[in-house]
Amino acid sequence: MAHGTANSPQVLRRMNSGAVVRFALRVAEFTAAEVMAETSLTRATVLGVCDDLVEAGWLVELEDSRAAGLTSKGRPARRYRLRDEAGVVAGIDAGEHRFTAIVADLRGKVLGEVGADAPAVDRRPGTAAERSRAEAADERRALAVRLLDEALAAAGARRDDLLVVVAGVPAPVDADGRSPAGDRDYWKTMNPGFADALPGPSVVVENDANLAAVAEQSHDGQAHTANVATLLSGERLGAGVIVDGRLLRGARGGAGEMRFLDIVEGAGSPDGVGALARMWAQDAVANGERSALAELPVDEITARDVFRAAADGDALAAAILDRLGDRIARVALVLASLLDIERVVIAGAIAEAVEPVLARARTVLAEKFYPPVPELVASTLGRDIVVRGAVESARARIREEPLAFEPRR
Repeated sequence: MAHGTANSPQVLRRMNSGAVVRFALRVAEFTAAEVMAETSLTRATVLGVCDDLVEAGWLVELEDSRAAGLTSKGRPARRYRLRDEAGVVAGIDAGEHRFTAIVADLRGKVLGEVGADAPAVDRRPGTAAERSRAEAADERRALAVRLLDEALAAAGARRDDLLVVVAGVPAPVDADGRSPAGDRDYWKTMNPGFADALPGPSVVVENDANLAAVAEQSHDGQAHTANVATLLSGERLGAGVIVDGRLLRGARGGAGEMRFLDIVEGAGSPDGVGALARMWAQDAVANGERSALAELPVDEITARDVFRAAADGDALAAAILDRLGDRIARVALVLASLLDIERVVIAGAIAEAVEPVLARARTVLAEKFYPPVPELVASTLGRDIVVRGAVESARARIREEPLAFEPRR
């Protein structure tokens, strides 16, 4: 852009307007003086921009400070706030087994939330399974749209109120919201064209682990130079990786895929903590090993059962958690060695129970590997971490360039 164009009144006005909207997104209400202190703009510029934003539908002007009883001396301060009706954002966690949709206001307050079980996906080879996956893809697409509409209704909003929709999927995603073929079309089944199917003026599809990383960074206020990997570790491992404060994606969105674990000694596969706890326990009980878990039908043993049994002192369950800790230690060290990761966060529904696994992993890192080794922690955001990350990602897009969006009138 030429220097003269960059400093044209229209461009400067737009830049100033964007700065004021970003400020309004952070605070409940504000005065012109507070905007001046934040942006270094003159009073005349701030008042002019605020008038424009009121007319555009971004802001609403409140009673001045004297009329509101906030001051009795001097010139009354003009006061504003973000207009509640300007629009809403939506986040969707389109997981393999469960969907959750949230509609929130522009400050992130949840207005409506709904969820439903996802259609089952047959991952086996063969023509019949391929037909089943095609049917599941159609069902997933329809379910995402239905839940978004239900979340909007719960929020008292309509499709016209949407500014940004962000959907998270357990698959790599490119810049256009598409997932590559791979893993017997599992990725395309998980992301069956959500970018085209979901309503809204701006629809973004993102990898679920990346959204978990966004939620973690937003939640704990990490410095932007943080180097953190957030691992979703239920059925399969997936990593959202932030290096030097920037989320890594790659050309096809596969930067956090963990397929390389198939060839890492001591890891062996990208199966998640939840899946392995269940499978190892079922195999052990089926082979006749003594355990309180043997009181359950073999095919009904869950990861939750394994963690509960270990807490009750069951030797088999405790050995499984130690084995999981050995594996997590190696996964964390690989990430640290490749990307200089300083911190690995275990996230998702498994996080609330995973501390015994992490305790073992910390011991393994300290005793078997030389420093530096990454810090290992469990996320506190629970099973909603992906959908929370989706909402935060939607809000971040508005903050980055608010005037690219048209507020609802």
